[in-house]
Amino acid sequence: SEEPSVTLFREYLKINTVHPEPDYDAAVRFLERVGTDLGLASQKVEVCPGRVVLVLTWPGTKPRLRSVLLNSHTDVVPVFEEHWTYPPFEAVKDSQGNIYARGAQDMKCVSIQYLEAIRRLKAEGKSFARTIHLTFVPDEEVGGHKGMELFVQRPEFKALNVGFALDEGLASPSDTFSVFYGEKSPWWIKVKCVGSPGHGSRFISNTAAEKMHKVITSFLAFRESEKQRLKSDTGLTLGDVTSLNLTMLEGGVSFNVVPSEMTVGFDVRIPPTVDLKAFEEQVAAWCRAAGDGVTYEFVQKCMDQHVTSTEESDPWWKAFSGVCRDMKLPLKLEIFPAATDSRYIRAVGHPAIGFSPMTRTPVLLHDHNEFLNEQVFLRGIDIYARLLPALASVPALPAEG
Repeated sequence: SEEPSVTLFREYLKINTVHPEPDYDAAVRFLERVGTDLGLASQKVEVCPGRVVLVLTWPGTKPRLRSVLLNSHTDVVPVFEEHWTYPPFEAVKDSQGNIYARGAQDMKCVSIQYLEAIRRLKAEGKSFARTIHLTFVPDEEVGGHKGMELFVQRPEFKALNVGFALDEGLASPSDTFSVFYGEKSPWWIKVKCVGSPGHGSRFISNTAAEKMHKVITSFLAFRESEKQRLKSDTGLTLGDVTSLNLTMLEGGVSFNVVPSEMTVGFDVRIPPTVDLKAFEEQVAAWCRAAGDGVTYEFVQKCMDQHVTSTEESDPWWKAFSGVCRDMKLPLKLEIFPAATDSRYIRAVGHPAIGFSPMTRTPVLLHDHNEFLNEQVFLRGIDIYARLLPALASVPALPAEG
């Protein structure tokens, strides 16, 4: 009695694509099989050894027009099974219709919703002017550096002739759908403090630890100020402020030895409204203030601050928002608080919207007991079955002749 699309969703969830050793081959075989069943053209692009992007294509009637790209990633983050009510790769459905599995929200649901919406539209005999491409990419959960970041630079991506892209968003506990038109720039900063070593029984001057204390104090004071700014202004979301967390701390060789060197790592996520050059100058000032021998380097430094237009004059946004109005779907426009593959798509000049149609659902991506209710999942298919025709029927733009 289960809806076939729900069964397909659960089948996909059972494929273990968890890091550090995702079974990408099984995921690609599964998705290829579904694509073949739907009559979609298939292409596999190996962007680096062991990392394949699968492209499924539904050709439009006017292929010279720019295409609609539906992106999703196949990998999922690690689990701590002892904290799960059900095994995280068995896709157990409880009596309320909640489907528990890693990837239920992030983001295997969206992959299947795309495919099932296309199944419905093709069964209805529909066709559209613009080509629709679906891309299933690896390694998003570890930064996309061996996935979308490489793919957007390849000729196979350029040949897709992308006009507009949809990618992942977040669940919403309310009736309002979150829509993400941009995202923060992730900076991973490593600060090294070098100082005088010596015996642990003495008051050594100019130690690495003293400098480290000053660095940490400066960074965490800024963190507190941003936290209070978010708390005091109800009009702000997490995407509007700079988040900062101390995530790594290293140093020392023995309890009785004052170390000559210590390092600290910070994960910083900066909204597109912030001047990145000015922020780096602030980081440099914090390090200078801590004393001599304090240096910083970037493990990751994303400088792209492209955002996608949400003006009604923009034809892509007009098509997207028009469907949402017709379906009475309330929207909240936000900057994504973390980072997705959308940033790579935007960086090469294509508008992209982050949208996962999951309302009345707790945000459980990367959390224990990640689940999605089957009715919420099915409603998502209904929404995409309305969105895709609108986007794939956007009239020819001036640049398309």
